[in-house]
Amino acid sequence: MIERGEQQVMQRETATFRRGPGPSVVQAASLEDQKVVNAAGEDLGTIEAIMLDVASGKIAYAVLSFGDVLGIGGKFFAIPWSALTHDDVEERFVFDVSKERLESAPGFDKHHWPEMADETWASGVHAYYSEPPYWDDPLSASSG
Repeated sequence: MIERGEQQVMQRETATFRRGPGPSVVQAASLEDQKVVNAAGEDLGTIEAIMLDVASGKIAYAVLSFGDVLGIGGKFFAIPWSALTHDDVEERFVFDVSKERLESAPGFDKHHWPEMADETWASGVHAYYSEPPYWDDPLSASSG
């Protein structure tokens, strides 16, 4: 692993992986619909939305759509942004979690989103994925 400023970069034979949004500043909408796989390469779904904490200027979560077949029966999950790694070569995110752990995670219906600004809810999400809360990280990759 090579440290570059606030981003951690791991060089692999054909890919560069970065914590956070990738090699450059990009439009959040360009990350929507990107695939998400786990470390084993299993498909976990796609990015539905990128959630910003407007007050702090930090990216709070990526909303992952999982288990959806033709737009039916899927479940959404708020994934702490710090838990995702971007694979620049494959243009996808890697989320180091098993399918079974994700299936057991706290999720929500696409028509009933949680109050993501609720600190109790947010703390529970971060704890589930063993990620420090983004608001406690003054050096996060998404801080201004």
